[in-house]
Formats: sequence, structure tokens, C-alpha cells
Amino acid sequence: MPRLLCLLFAVMAGLGTSILPLSPASAQAADKPLALQRKGSGLPLPRFASLRSDEVNVRTGPGSRYPVDWVFKRKGMPVEIVAEFENFRKIRDWQGASGWVHQSLLTGKRGFIISSKAANLHKTPAKSAEVTAKLEPEVIGEIRSCAGDWCRVKVPSGVSGWIERTSMWGVYKSEPIN
Repeated sequence: MPRLLCLLFAVMAGLGTSILPLSPASAQAADKPLALQRKGSGLPLPRFASLRSDEVNVRTGPGSRYPVDWVFKRKGMPVEIVAEFENFRKIRDWQGASGWVHQSLLTGKRGFIISSKAANLHKTPAKSAEVTAKLEPEVIGEIRSCAGDWCRVKVPSGVSGWIERTSMWGVYKSEPIN
């Protein structure tokens, strides 16, 4: 066995390589598929964004050479960015469907969608506060700010108010939004 190791070292030395332990960062990079190691925005993943347009092509892969799988038709709808490859972002919607879109079709504006049951929009951030509107499932809107368990939002009709984080999709549990 020692003779085999000597032979291995001799061969590697002749190739100009060395055996060094991997740092934790390079070990993690070695575990990731090459496609996900390509440069993206450098922003943290996952994160939320919104659709910039009324028509957003969702592709099967990260490039214009990949076929369009379906088309989103809801400007302002929130999506979760779960991966990046150059100028393409892999997104997931509130129903769990995922695919790749060009980064120019997304905006950093924060949106929300009422995902399952109707939610009350309150005048102030308290359950006991006056209810100013009832938002039905699939209503989308803009998140203005979040603190604690509440977010200040605005819907397309122009109505603003406070909604509990747990009543909508598009914001993480304890994520602050200013």
C-alpha cells in the first residue's frame, strides 16, 4: 500500500497537481451543479420579486433556446426566486409551479397575493382594528412595509391598510420590509 501511495504522489506531481483539503466554501461549490455556480446577481437566495409585465414567458431552462412552458399574465404577481444562471432566474409561484424567466421581466417591487382564504385589511396593525376591506383569494397588491406580524399593503383599487403576514404569500415570516 505505501508503494501505491508513492506512485500516486509521483504521478500527481508529474501532472502539476497537488492533494489539498477542500475549504468549506470550495467543498460546497463542488457539491452544486455547474449550472447553479454561474454568476448571477449576487443577491441572497431565495428571495421574492414581482412580475414586471402582463406577459412573462416561463421557460423550461435558463436561456432563450429553451422552450416556453407557459406564460404568466398577471403584472405585479409575487414570485420567489430560487436559483440564478447568468441573466435567468428560476422562479416559483404561490401554487408551487416553477420555471425560468429572464431577469428583465422581474422587478424588486414587493407584491403579495391572497393565496387560500379571504383576508381582512385593517385600518391599523391590530386584529381588533376596523376592517376596511375584505380581500378575496388571488387578489394581488403591493407591499409597502412590514414589521412584526403585520404588513402595510395597497391593492390596485387604491385601498391601503394592514394585513397579517400569515394571510398572504410574498413575504417571509420575520422579514423586515421598509
